[in-house]
Amino acid sequence: MSLTVLSVAYPFAPVGPDAVGGAEQVLGHLDAALVAAGHRSIVVATAGSRVAGELVATQAPPRPFDDAQRARAWAAHRAAIEQVLVSRPVDVVHMHGLDFHAYLPPPSRVPILVTLHLPPAWYAPDAFVALRDDVHLHCVSHTQHRTWPTGMRLLPPILNGVPADALQSRVRKRRFALALGRICPEKNLHEALDAGLGAGMPVLLGGEVFPYDAHERYFREKIVPRLDGMRRFLGPVGFTRKRRLLTAAHCLLVPTLAPETGSLVAMEALACGTPVVAYASGALPEIVQHGETGFLVHDAIGMAAAIGECGRIPSAHCRAVARERFSVERMARDYFDAYHRLAGTR
Repeated sequence: MSLTVLSVAYPFAPVGPDAVGGAEQVLGHLDAALVAAGHRSIVVATAGSRVAGELVATQAPPRPFDDAQRARAWAAHRAAIEQVLVSRPVDVVHMHGLDFHAYLPPPSRVPILVTLHLPPAWYAPDAFVALRDDVHLHCVSHTQHRTWPTGMRLLPPILNGVPADALQSRVRKRRFALALGRICPEKNLHEALDAGLGAGMPVLLGGEVFPYDAHERYFREKIVPRLDGMRRFLGPVGFTRKRRLLTAAHCLLVPTLAPETGSLVAMEALACGTPVVAYASGALPEIVQHGETGFLVHDAIGMAAAIGECGRIPSAHCRAVARERFSVERMARDYFDAYHRLAGTR
């Protein structure tokens, strides 16, 4: 059965091959997989997005956002969704945004799947009040699934995936550790710089500093003072450069304090043949097999010690695990199964 899926992105972040956010990356992979499989993919996303299917673009306001600008962006997103639903035969609406409830379309015959990419506490308290029967929620890891309140109506988790084959590269290993992510307090990336210093290992840090006061202050106060000849800040890193860096790195450092729901960058590192040293936050213990594909630690001292142990982990083993457990093909099959089941309930 051929499907038409309307995917709805977060209104304030573009979708595309170089997307920063995990939700935007997952949406992009699913959009490409739908088109490749002969299905129809329609994507409502902010202008400037790049998709394989049909893009219905809305205009995000300039940053920083205020409440009035958010409300206008939500209204534009909602209008775009409703226009698609009245003008095209859609089988499933798939929503990815943290603020999905603000532009949820009116009840109709079309089922709505909401992927919960973030921890429960990050959603607005009223996002799940009086949730409609046509709205179906699911998580992206078993750990995240268990954190939701008892009685919450959730479908089984669908685990994230990454393009393992596209991440293959002939780049040789070099002597540096890598840290990638949003530059913000909860990602705690300054401790990756500290761990590298403790291990005597150069560290390259890549990521974007979004124009929020807390993020810019964190970069200014915690990152900049630590930068030196051994510890460098690269800024935002697109897919091609990320693949090269992840493949060349001795290891990936993930010192996050956030209750991670499913770390795409950790999966990408393994697909590149690079072990991961991570804090045991959220779902990271589902991704990193301690002593086999990396190490789970609890502080910068433990991270520094683990950096020295990564050389004994075979790159081929990391790649094999990533292909078996974290492939984008497996993720797409799981979502396609969910789409067919929901479409059959109309």
